[in-house]
Amino acid sequence: MDRCNFRCPYCMPAHTFHEGYRFLKSSERLSFEEITRLTRIATRMGLRKLRITGGEPLLRPNLADLIGDLSTMTGIEDIALTTNGILLAKYATELKAAGLSRITVSLDSLDREIFQSLSGGFDGVQQVLEGIDAALRAGLTPLKINAVIQRGINDNGALDLVRHFRGTGVIVRFIEYMDVGNRNNWQAERVVPSAELFERINAQWPLEPLQRDYVGEVAERYGFRDGLGEVGFISSVSQPFCGSCSRARLSSEGRLYTCLFAEQGVDLRTALRTGASDEQLLEQLISIWSGRSDRYSEQRLVMRERHTDKVEMFHIGG
Repeated sequence: MDRCNFRCPYCMPAHTFHEGYRFLKSSERLSFEEITRLTRIATRMGLRKLRITGGEPLLRPNLADLIGDLSTMTGIEDIALTTNGILLAKYATELKAAGLSRITVSLDSLDREIFQSLSGGFDGVQQVLEGIDAALRAGLTPLKINAVIQRGINDNGALDLVRHFRGTGVIVRFIEYMDVGNRNNWQAERVVPSAELFERINAQWPLEPLQRDYVGEVAERYGFRDGLGEVGFISSVSQPFCGSCSRARLSSEGRLYTCLFAEQGVDLRTALRTGASDEQLLEQLISIWSGRSDRYSEQRLVMRERHTDKVEMFHIGG
């Protein structure tokens, strides 16, 4: 889904994505059948995990139907969903019943005023917290919080997030502020390195390193020494992990991207709608994946000097 009910400044700022902005028409988005077909083909390449993102994916009508189709597919072992949480209380039980494995909620602050500023003026902290509670009751676990931290904006509230969710089973993950897309006015001085946040948290609640859950996991995990849960750090700016990246991203309109910072994607929708066979689509997917050379985070300074347009985050998720 390319739409969202927030207007976060670092993703979909309101001055650009206003009432007159033209989002995709229904016919321009991939249908559930097309998404399912591509997924089935990709399992032949080893695809095992799926993440549904946005925009805000819970705005897509009948999303549980898609999850139901994907969850019964041979080869698929895990389906996750990333959401801003505003609609989560309404849909958590339905999503779990359809086969969704787990949820990640984007939540940058518990402070009402800061939340409003970072969401483009929308109130909703309490609704998000109610959605998290509903997801926990439904069994959509492990539930993770993704918090993008910016110096001078919400970094002072990082410990509040840890304090609130410690001991609840919810995992808070801190993400370094990245220059995704072209509209978020990224400034290097607003990046709070994960090492700095680690020291702040460790001073309050001693931490110990945990093993990664799987090869290619992007977050470094640390458990509280008192056993009351864990936190994670995603450090794309200070500690790039391009070499171990195993993710591809499919946009709503059917373009495949091999990097969060890609300048362009490969159009798969045309092939889907002009009679390409499964074997032809498989060959195209293999060609795209084997030919990838994305290393933006490792080459950030050089790449930024080129001033090239990157895909917007709302097209392909985080």
